[in-house]
Amino acid sequence: MSQTLEPTAQTDATGQSDPTATAEGWFGQFERALAARDIGAATELFATESYWRDLISFTWNLKTVEGRGGVADLLTSTLEATSPSGFELTEPADEADGVVTAWFRFETAVGRGRGLLRLVDEDGPRAFTLLTTLYELKGHEEPRNEHRPKGAEHGATKDRRSWLEKQQEEIDSFGSTTQPYVLVVGGGQGGIALGARLRQLGVPSLVIDKHPRPGDQWRSRYKSLALHDPVWYDHLPYLKFPENWPVFTPKDKIGDWLEGYTKIMEVPYWSSTTATSASYSPDTGAWTVEVEKEGQPITLRPTQLVLATGMSGKPNVPQYPGMEAFRGDQHHSSAHPGPDAYAGRKCVVIGSNNSAFDICGALWEKGADVTMVQRSSTHIVRSASLMEYGLGDLYSERAVKAGVTTEKADMIFASLPYRIMHRFQIPAYEKMAQVDKDFYDRLASAGFDHDWGDDGSGLFMKYLRRGSGYYIDVGSADLVANGDVKLAHGHVDHLTEDSVVLEDGTRLPADLVVYATGYGSMNGWAADLIDQETADRLGKVWGLGSDTTKDPGPWEGEQRNMWKPTNVEHLWMHGGNLHQSRHYSLYLALQLKARFEGLDTPVYALQEVHHTG
Repeated sequence: MSQTLEPTAQTDATGQSDPTATAEGWFGQFERALAARDIGAATELFATESYWRDLISFTWNLKTVEGRGGVADLLTSTLEATSPSGFELTEPADEADGVVTAWFRFETAVGRGRGLLRLVDEDGPRAFTLLTTLYELKGHEEPRNEHRPKGAEHGATKDRRSWLEKQQEEIDSFGSTTQPYVLVVGGGQGGIALGARLRQLGVPSLVIDKHPRPGDQWRSRYKSLALHDPVWYDHLPYLKFPENWPVFTPKDKIGDWLEGYTKIMEVPYWSSTTATSASYSPDTGAWTVEVEKEGQPITLRPTQLVLATGMSGKPNVPQYPGMEAFRGDQHHSSAHPGPDAYAGRKCVVIGSNNSAFDICGALWEKGADVTMVQRSSTHIVRSASLMEYGLGDLYSERAVKAGVTTEKADMIFASLPYRIMHRFQIPAYEKMAQVDKDFYDRLASAGFDHDWGDDGSGLFMKYLRRGSGYYIDVGSADLVANGDVKLAHGHVDHLTEDSVVLEDGTRLPADLVVYATGYGSMNGWAADLIDQETADRLGKVWGLGSDTTKDPGPWEGEQRNMWKPTNVEHLWMHGGNLHQSRHYSLYLALQLKARFEGLDTPVYALQEVHHTG
């Protein structure tokens, strides 16, 4: 029988509310209900509108449940195996605008977790949002602090192998005398961050990439490219950027950092290696992956396969009539070499998002005659305004000085369920619209088709929902607003020998055509490497199911198929920006470690597949 619990707000000796005592009281009741397996009592501690986001600690999944019904379902399925205990605050709670916020830690049967709770007053303090995350497995902790390796072996030993020799022997043995438990295909920031985590957890793993050196994914892009996100948002696991690192990292600098990071963190990494095919055997429980390493064929047989081939997926290269007749240069933005060869030339860039603006700006700076073709509306936010109103409270120097470390900022950001995140984003973008009104007025006067997202929630929600449709302005938008970069509207009908012709008959003379036409879903990589049937079983990758533009419903509640179990056994997807590669690589690495160690990992609410691409 469920015991009804009535949470009560606590006060101090002066009669003022005491948020710490209130939070401690809530956790006391929550833990007692869980220990008694009284799901009804635990559920009553949540508000009518409430959200519990769990990152693998209860669910072995990335899962958000909503309302008391969702909480009850999660606990019914997971409580017995999880056996949570030891809920306690890690710092005093605080209260603002009637919401008590409390940082806490806890334990489960197999690991240790931390989280963030928000309480609202609904006939007493009840949970509005609850974030629970697992950060380490008991008995399988990372070798850090007092558990760090000695490095040197004191004494005299015949035929001693050095640290470097052992490391090289491990890397060279894969595919011959040993096999990696995890094979990570893709050695950009996502693959490297995951490789570093797996290395520290002692999981035999290998990261492979087609480029000659780690970081070449960035070095090979157009020369004006730089990170649009600030340095505080972009740290990698374990090793942060120095305090004098640029706020916005140029592409070659981030490439060098990734190469150095790979060496320092001893990530097992094969360069100049291409995966050519993969197949899974249910009988052996392993993959067979054929690769070519510096032109030599090698067969790898990992148990787990991770595609870290980029959140943006495969380049969308359009097929227009007349492309074969065009006498100039044409390529997708991902293959754009930079502006140097196009000074004084007529350049047409198809698209109006991040890459399109960057490329237009660089071409204009080199003296090219540049036209941007806008096919659909784009959201633009000025970089300075985004830093101030969108990121400043979490990822900035002022945030660090206020005690909001990158790790803490990641948890705060993760604690806002996707269902309601837009509520917190809309006011920030309304402020930006007000502050930068003159800028947006000039864009409108130039004929640029601008939007703020389907519900006015701006850049972050567009990124999370569809991964496209926006530009963080670092200067090139002014070129469009001023008319320095010409603007055309519409879709391409065909190409001639020397021009792009739009559907309305507009002819744009061109020596260069850049297709800044975006990317498809990541499951396109699975189709190429494995087969289409597997890609369809995996389903669409990325998006929330918000039923907004390019993010079809039904509601998913989490990023589709990212960093969590999929409907394809032993296949995982990993990627995103540097922030996501850093934060979510922890949870993916722990899931892989648990399976490597043979721990029971019952997955709650495996995601259904609603869309195949």
